[in-house]
Amino acid sequence: MMNAGTTGLAAGIALGFAGYFGGFWAFLLVLFLGAAGLIVGLVVQGDLDVRTRRQR
Repeated sequence: MMNAGTTGLAAGIALGFAGYFGGFWAFLLVLFLGAAGLIVGLVVQGDLDVRTRRQR
């Protein structure tokens, strides 16, 4: 399993490539999809409970 530093490095490299080759909108798209993937991954892993967030 990857730790937070390795995951952050991989995300930074992906965002860098998207920004360099695809421009600003590709950078934003990769950033948005990465954040969505992080949230889904945390929910599946059990580190984020969406039921407690929705009760507020």
